[in-house]
Amino acid sequence: MANSLGQIFKITSFGESHGKLIGVVIDGMPSNIEIDLNFIQNALDKRKPGQSDITSQRKEDDLFEIVSGVFEGKSTGAPITILIPNTNQQTSDYDNLKTIFRPGHADKVYQEKYGIRDYMGGGRSSARITAGWVAAGALAQLFLNSVYDIKIEAIVSQIYTIALPKPYNHYNWAQAYDNVVRCPDAFVAEEMIQLISKIKEEKDSVGGIISARILNCPIGLGEPLFDKLNANISKYIFTINAVKGLEFGEGFQTIYLKGSENNSTANSSNNNEGGISAGISNGQNIELNIAFKPTSSIGIRQNIMNKNGEVESLIINGRHDPCVLPRAVPIVEAMLSLVTADHYLLNKK
Repeated sequence: MANSLGQIFKITSFGESHGKLIGVVIDGMPSNIEIDLNFIQNALDKRKPGQSDITSQRKEDDLFEIVSGVFEGKSTGAPITILIPNTNQQTSDYDNLKTIFRPGHADKVYQEKYGIRDYMGGGRSSARITAGWVAAGALAQLFLNSVYDIKIEAIVSQIYTIALPKPYNHYNWAQAYDNVVRCPDAFVAEEMIQLISKIKEEKDSVGGIISARILNCPIGLGEPLFDKLNANISKYIFTINAVKGLEFGEGFQTIYLKGSENNSTANSSNNNEGGISAGISNGQNIELNIAFKPTSSIGIRQNIMNKNGEVESLIINGRHDPCVLPRAVPIVEAMLSLVTADHYLLNKK
């Protein structure tokens, strides 16, 4: 099982959804970086469950503990280990999943690949594990803040059919955290909240798009041919549960443009490439859109296959997000911080 990510700024994730704790080891954090505990906790608070009526009602405070790699408030250069206790598991919700495979989940493929699976909340495949990634991403951002004024932001730009009008750069992205759906337009956000509330009452789910950007990224990040910046960003982003698509800049819309319209020439100011040329950051903002599927666990009765290959009719119990996007925003920001920190260090080798 692959549990590590990165080359120089490297993380190793551990723990299960209903285990005693989850966590992460960060190896490659440069020494003498101020470790702001409040900054890390604030990042975790943005991701944690139970923070609004439109998210999972599992109550986890996600209070973390650093047990290595920090001395007198600064990184030592040694591996930093972060522990996050699980305190609100409801294992009885998953008793009926011992012998069945939920649609859209890792249940069947984990069983086939490993010959064993932790069915309690999805075990290792649960999005609960991403809390450790968010903590690691906060450390990556602290490092980036210390060496370069790189700013990483993400917003919810679409839920189901409700979309934020383009261009997104006209909005103050910092205002996304003023509401529970993480959209920087208060009126669109309220529409999204009402939609998710309705979907929750129907015991169904919806997906959408998270838009993200890396501001003030230096020119030269990316290692062609096989460690292009856009290729590695894609790897980090597709590690996030429920991600089904990704585009940089104008992405799929560029098929409607001619070369003369798409090219960033000396006379143009477009950023159709999304800040990356030939796999290397070009000095413009790195811009991307990420598509998330509807949450697979829903409260509507479905036909589900059991381990004997038989079809059963079942309602999935448990506490699940009717839409994963609001809590995925800080995860996207964390993963972009991690890959940017890794490439920054690669560029300095």
